[in-house]
Amino acid sequence: MSLGYNTNPVWLIDSTLREGEQAPGVVFALDEKIAIAKLLAGLGVPELEAGIPAMGTAAMEEIRAIAALNLDCRLTCWCRAKIKDIDMALKCGATGVHIAFPVSPVLLKAMNKNTVWVLESLQEILAYARPRCQFLSVGAQDASRTDLRFLVRFAALATEYGAERVRIADTVGVLTPRQITFIFQHLCTALPAVDFEFHGHNDLGMATANTVTAIDAGARSASVTVNGIGERAGNAALEEVIMALKVVKRQLNGMDTKSLAELSETVALASGRPIPVNKPVTGSAVFQHESGIHCQSLLVDRSTYEPFPAAEIGRTVPELVFGKHSGTSSLQYLLAKLRLPADASQIKILLEQLRQLAIQQKRACSVDEVRNLYDGIIKI
Repeated sequence: MSLGYNTNPVWLIDSTLREGEQAPGVVFALDEKIAIAKLLAGLGVPELEAGIPAMGTAAMEEIRAIAALNLDCRLTCWCRAKIKDIDMALKCGATGVHIAFPVSPVLLKAMNKNTVWVLESLQEILAYARPRCQFLSVGAQDASRTDLRFLVRFAALATEYGAERVRIADTVGVLTPRQITFIFQHLCTALPAVDFEFHGHNDLGMATANTVTAIDAGARSASVTVNGIGERAGNAALEEVIMALKVVKRQLNGMDTKSLAELSETVALASGRPIPVNKPVTGSAVFQHESGIHCQSLLVDRSTYEPFPAAEIGRTVPELVFGKHSGTSSLQYLLAKLRLPADASQIKILLEQLRQLAIQQKRACSVDEVRNLYDGIIKI
């Protein structure tokens, strides 16, 4: 039975160098940006959003330096809906420009603008940008709090005026997967020829789910950041979206996912934001197991409790964890590996002592601690 998934190829736009660096307190040095850009291109990400030229000379020089690498991917600059921003972007050597327009009543009121201004500016700015840009993307900022009929009109006019892609941004992360499905099915039905992109924020913890759902519902493109870093709670995480698509839908081909762990660690170090141990896909604990019930099956086939092998993201298979929840099978496995003989009664005693030590220490036990417990039992 078909589940109705969108099986078309997905175009990913990584915004770590732009949105990611907008995370409070995050600053990338130029050499760090270059290293990240190279890793992203090596992974096979087809487009990088390199920065915001309007931030000034330093930002423009950084974008130029990245453009000079001649990476095998499209390089775009993020611009406000201002002609001067486009002029600055054109001086950076990027191959594309993304222009963001505020479209929600909330943003328009804050900026003392209205929908008439949006549509008039859309025509004026795109008329200026289209003949000057190799690739032109237009964004509906805060689209999640916009009237859907206006959103359709905005996207239709943006395409008519020369935009090759329209970004639908859940700027404050308030949409749910069901709402995403409704919005993108409506947009893609009304405007089937338009390349819609989804840009999701993670304020309510749904950015990755919303991104995958948007793709299911017809979006051809999606923007992401490594480790999900970005404004406030961040964005959809590149590594999560890639592996979700690879494992669940298998829509991404040709990406070297074996470099994901290295990429994630590189961005964590550059951003000063360590990867949480339970971070999906790249957290240090996601391939660790302690529960006796789980370990018994994992020793036969790791796919019983892992959605993909650690090697898929460039990690080695970690050892089992020995602690309060360990069982006989994992302990037998460790003793055999250490070539330490023990009969059933000795293993039973050792397991009980192992659990008690883990409870006392409120943590798992090291292999050396297990060996010491074993030595104490064998001497009895």
